[in-house]
This record gives sequence, C-alpha cells and structure tokens, in this order.
Amino acid sequence: MNILDPIGWAMVLLVLGCGFLILEIFIPSGGLLSFFAFVAIVGSMVMAFQRDTTTGLSFMAVAVIAVPAAIALGLKLWPKTPMGRAILGDVPSEDETKPDEPRRSLVGRVGVAQSLMLPSGAVLIDGHLIDAVSQGIPIDPGEAVVIVEVRANRVMVRPAKPDEVQSAALRPDDVLSRPLEEFGLDSLNDDPLS
Repeated sequence: MNILDPIGWAMVLLVLGCGFLILEIFIPSGGLLSFFAFVAIVGSMVMAFQRDTTTGLSFMAVAVIAVPAAIALGLKLWPKTPMGRAILGDVPSEDETKPDEPRRSLVGRVGVAQSLMLPSGAVLIDGHLIDAVSQGIPIDPGEAVVIVEVRANRVMVRPAKPDEVQSAALRPDDVLSRPLEEFGLDSLNDDPLS
C-alpha cells in the first residue's frame, strides 16, 4: 500500500529541497545541504514525470520559481539571525546612510537669480553661485528668490515675498548689517580726544 502517489512525493521532495536551500544559508555545511537540496529537487521532478509529461513540466516550472524564492527568503532573513548579526554587525539606520548635504542648510535662505529661470538657472546666495530649479514659475534675472527645498541634487526655489527680502537684508547672523546701537557702544561721532 502506497501512502503517497507520485504527485504527493514530488511536492514533499520539492518542499524538502527548498528547506535544505534555506538551511544551507543559515548553517554552513560546506555544500552538503545544497547537495541534498539538489537531489530532493531533481527527485521531485522525476516523481512528477512518472505521472505524465505535463505534470513533470509543471513541476519544473514551479521549481524554477520556488528555488530562487527560497534562496531570496533565506538571504532576506539571514541578517536578522544571531550569526548574521555577528558577521554583518548592526545594520545602519537610514539617517546614517544618507549622504551629508551641506546645501540642506540653505532652505529658507534668500538669494538673487543670476539668469532667467525657465525653470532652471543660477542663483547667487552668500556669494556662492548655485544651480537651482524654480517651482514652475519663470523667474527673471535679479529677482529675489527663496530656497524652499533641497532634494537629491536639486535646489528648488520660488520668488521671494517682500517681507522675506527685508528680513534677509537684516539677518541676525550678519553682524555688519546690524545697527551700532545693538552692540551697546556709544556713538562714534564724539571726539575721543576732547
């Protein structure tokens, strides 16, 4: 009396072969588990071909999909295992892998368009010429612009509002543009020799 027909054995051997492949990723066996996986997968196809050719070809197609899927699953899970963490170390966070972009500090700064921006052009900010892209609005040369976003290699700008231009003219970090009275010094008009 046969417990499983050839299709049942073919399914069991295919699952067993995929299981051996996943185990090979987690347990270094020098290829022994890979050999058992190969034997089990080939055995599953032989058992499927015993039934008929269509079933055998169907199992071959399933094996072509199942074997890479099993390997991908094992490789995806491996870094989360104790052995994977010991070999690879801690996985860096997203912030640690992002490149430092010094231009990100420019968001909110006011500059002057140096060329016609349809939509890209040059912008002068703090004496540095930067390539920028407007937000769909043509900007004439000499017009004040505000940096609204830095994404990848693009600096996005929009025309500045009058109040933004005035606040940029008297920036608190620009010491030379602040009035002398803010520093607590007496007027320099007095003659110091008298």
